[in-house]
Amino acid sequence: MNVEQRGIGMTSQRTRDRLIARLREEGIRDEVVLSAILGTPRHRFVDEALSSRAYEDTALPIGFGQTISQPYIVARMTEVLRKQNVLDKVLEIGTGCGYQTAILSKVAKEVYSVERIKPLLFKARIHLRELKLRNIHLKHADGNMGLPELAPFDGILVTAAATHIPPELLQQLAVGGRMVIPVGVDEQILILVERTESGFLQTKLEAVKFVPLLGGTS
Repeated sequence: MNVEQRGIGMTSQRTRDRLIARLREEGIRDEVVLSAILGTPRHRFVDEALSSRAYEDTALPIGFGQTISQPYIVARMTEVLRKQNVLDKVLEIGTGCGYQTAILSKVAKEVYSVERIKPLLFKARIHLRELKLRNIHLKHADGNMGLPELAPFDGILVTAAATHIPPELLQQLAVGGRMVIPVGVDEQILILVERTESGFLQTKLEAVKFVPLLGGTS
């Protein structure tokens, strides 16, 4: 079975259109983001056994105690990060299976993504190569540290919940840049951080549920 056949029966235009309609109902308004989600085959990023659920608006397991985020959260975080602007250089913390990375690649000129779990990164690299996405750069590293050698970034998106906003990531955000990060342990809140000439502005967005942001590599 080739990659185009994976998840056959759940990859029709009608199925994807239903997902986009649901995202609109849930308040996603950015047409660039909706187009990116419509054009990205989510079934390619999950195990074949789960491909029939790929276009449900739900998180799904991808192994190693990690999940592929529900499409609404992917859309919401990307919409907030973009704010209707063209993104130049974006840093993603937590590549996971590569789905959010693929969406970012369609709304930013260059995407740098860090993953601490090497086997996950290996699988993500395969998924992204299959889709011929050339503006993505992956690295096996501790996401808490970011990529200081490539900073500043005009967008930083964190796909795991931190107990606090890592100061290293704040310093890698360009003036005028935006970071979207879930923060909390039992109760998590999605937070927007905007860097200004004089400091950082934080805005609480909504309650979320992510796997924890861990340190080190494995």
